[in-house]
Amino acid sequence: MAKIHLGINLEFVRHADKPFEWGVAKAAELGYTHVEPMVHWGRELLSEAGYFHSVSMLDDPLRVKRACEKYGVKLSGLSAHTPLTKPEIGVEYLKQAIRFAAECGAPVVNTDEGPKQPWTTEEEDFVLMRYTLMEAAKVAEPRGIKIGLECHQQYSKTPEGLNRIYKLVKSPAIGINFDTGNAFLCGHDPVKWLRRVVKRLVHLHAKDISVEHGEAERGKVTGTPVGCACGDGVLDWKKVVAIVRQQAREDIVFSVECGTVEQAERSIRYLKTLL
Repeated sequence: MAKIHLGINLEFVRHADKPFEWGVAKAAELGYTHVEPMVHWGRELLSEAGYFHSVSMLDDPLRVKRACEKYGVKLSGLSAHTPLTKPEIGVEYLKQAIRFAAECGAPVVNTDEGPKQPWTTEEEDFVLMRYTLMEAAKVAEPRGIKIGLECHQQYSKTPEGLNRIYKLVKSPAIGINFDTGNAFLCGHDPVKWLRRVVKRLVHLHAKDISVEHGEAERGKVTGTPVGCACGDGVLDWKKVVAIVRQQAREDIVFSVECGTVEQAERSIRYLKTLL
């Protein structure tokens, strides 16, 4: 039986205008055992000034490791979303993120196919994605890092599409980062979809969707950055927990994706009642 840990994507402090270390401290204070930082290339003003939680991959990876050790939390993975369909971006971004993850101690790097070029065909896009994933897998395999493919964009918005991307490269480094909220907004039953991928699960984005959000956007979008507090929306978390516990092949972190500190607090309070 797989064990479920409660973690949080640091997007929950995006609107708090605070730095990475503040977000880690707040997650620990709320009771989360794991965090999922976002990483970026180069430098950008808000992070450098301490008003944004994302960490530059030009920084020392030990900055991330030390912050987690200081506040007593672990890393569930890195949010390193980059367009697999654009290898001029995705290849080097993912390779850098994988090396960064290996050094800071994150077991998973999460990504998706990203927005595509308007002039490429579907057939061309899958060739491009295969190239990007092959390059990334060759860096991930010897380091023991998993690449979590997420349902989030134009091809992964269906179970068949996500499965097709997963099968592009046969590698033990490639798995699924299932996003419950994105699956619902794409118009599918998240519980049924989870059953299809649970054996390949390496990470889970625990995202709930409010009734109002669902009524406004379900079937019209392929995903959303954050949802509402877990337990406040449409997701059947009892079934999600049961499926992962009974069928996942390894312990899984539920990385909560919500928009505020207050929602993060309500989410962990609710999810703990199920665990």
